[in-house]
Amino acid sequence: MVDLKARPFYLSDGAVRWVEDTIAGMSLDEKVGQLFVQMNDCGADEEKIKAKTAAWHQGGLRWQGGDRKQVYDQNRFYQKHSKIPLLIAANCDNGGDGCLPEGTFVASAAEAAAGEGTQTAYDMGYVAGREAASIGVNWMFNPCADIYMNWRNTIVNTRAFGDNADRVIENARQYIRGIHQSNIACCCKHFPGDGVEERDQHLVLGVNDLSVEQWDATFRKVYQTMIDEGLESIMVGHIALPEMTRKLRPGIKDEDIMPATLSPELLTDLLRGEMGFNGLVITDASHMAGIACMEKREVAVPKAIASGCDMFLFSNDTAEDFAYMKAGVESGVISAERLSDALHRILGLKARLGLYKPENVTPAPELKDQVVGCQEHLRLAEEAAERCVTLVKDTKHYLPIDPARQKRARLIYIQSTPTSKAYKGDPVKQVVIEELERAGFEVSVAPNFHDLEVAEGPSPKHMFQMMDCGTMHDFAAKYDVAFLVINVQGYAQENNVRLRWSCNHSSELPWYATEVPTVGISLNYTNHLIDVPQVHAFVNAYGRTRISIRAAIGKICGKSAFTATPSDTVFCGKWDTRL
Repeated sequence: MVDLKARPFYLSDGAVRWVEDTIAGMSLDEKVGQLFVQMNDCGADEEKIKAKTAAWHQGGLRWQGGDRKQVYDQNRFYQKHSKIPLLIAANCDNGGDGCLPEGTFVASAAEAAAGEGTQTAYDMGYVAGREAASIGVNWMFNPCADIYMNWRNTIVNTRAFGDNADRVIENARQYIRGIHQSNIACCCKHFPGDGVEERDQHLVLGVNDLSVEQWDATFRKVYQTMIDEGLESIMVGHIALPEMTRKLRPGIKDEDIMPATLSPELLTDLLRGEMGFNGLVITDASHMAGIACMEKREVAVPKAIASGCDMFLFSNDTAEDFAYMKAGVESGVISAERLSDALHRILGLKARLGLYKPENVTPAPELKDQVVGCQEHLRLAEEAAERCVTLVKDTKHYLPIDPARQKRARLIYIQSTPTSKAYKGDPVKQVVIEELERAGFEVSVAPNFHDLEVAEGPSPKHMFQMMDCGTMHDFAAKYDVAFLVINVQGYAQENNVRLRWSCNHSSELPWYATEVPTVGISLNYTNHLIDVPQVHAFVNAYGRTRISIRAAIGKICGKSAFTATPSDTVFCGKWDTRL
């Protein structure tokens, strides 16, 4: 059972009394509702929010969409109409942009890992905490405590603070310190650890296949450090840890090995027992295939709590999942002791944040306009880019590129394949053009199949147009330098994301790297050399913001030095990527 006076709660007698009195006054439905963190499907409609909170008594909220005013209003209405204050969560992997479209992108975790020291990680947390708190957030689903061990793993690629336990610990610690400058609790994810395999738990059961000894030396080291330093909560991934499960449950059959979210041996025996975690445990999103495909929903919903999770993240259907959870309590799948323990941890975290005091629940409305995207935060983003934009390689010594002598630039811009008929072009491309021109280049933009189709309507001629490279002689005579800029993103749609040209046999392919000096720039993933090893100068800029793009171009032009160090994972285990 939880000790509310111990780490990480440290509650006073008065705060403990609030927890006990609140739980004692709850109905069964109110207790069941506290186990859920729900999405907002009401927008900022106060009457709908009032009805939803009255019906389901949810313990937490993850809102969906909106600008700073809309999100602030959503959160304010939820708190206003909830009998018990809500834990309101945000995902801020890179800074404040995770909670608001106007929020400040400081750096990705991969970017922070490349930079010297840990200042960038602290600044990410500091900015994320201040901007999130200004709209009513009190719980951060960060930092990511995964370790980027497998270069093929793109769900972790940009979100991991390094490829080894020590680097992750250093950066995660500082991110948390930054968050804690605001009244926000942190949540390390995704226990027992992602980054080992190449598959995505959104789409399939994740499997961390390290041996017990390997896991102890890596992921256990990370989590144990964070636990010992007072981490408030842990998000459990839909990730199996089969070797540890086999150790803790000798003779278990392969078909009975479950993701950690449904594994009492990993949650109760290992995390609570051996590792001594006294804080709150929440599942990762419950619509993900890593849990949704493992058990029938009516089994999985209560089983997650019975196994040792305290809160269940999201619902497939609110009424149905609520009924499944309530039936689990009434049938004894969730014992009275387990329910009480979960409720004490949920209310304990709320008390730790002082949410039983009205002044700590909703911030002043003017704060968001003072904080979100403020000059201080933009300055920290500029410093992060200056510190962390990384030269991966320059084996032909092309850099610096001098626009005074190499003015005529060909831009080949590669983006994610459009997935909507609403596509009208990638706005980041225009930012790249503007920043290259600002640096002094005359920019000629290579065609893109998707843009041709949008501009001129579907036509077979576009395929042939894209295949036409022209003569090599003419290309070399027209251009002094080529920039291959890659803005590829992906999430929960494929198990790993690779560079995809806009059509087959495309003239975008880097044949030009043999004709003129060519510089590759990634605006997101760090592993693109696997697909363009023939590009001899390559820079990881990590971000799609103007600040990140400007910093990368400035360094390429010699305006400032590259000081960051790439992880060896950027070479993807191949010899030719180093050439």
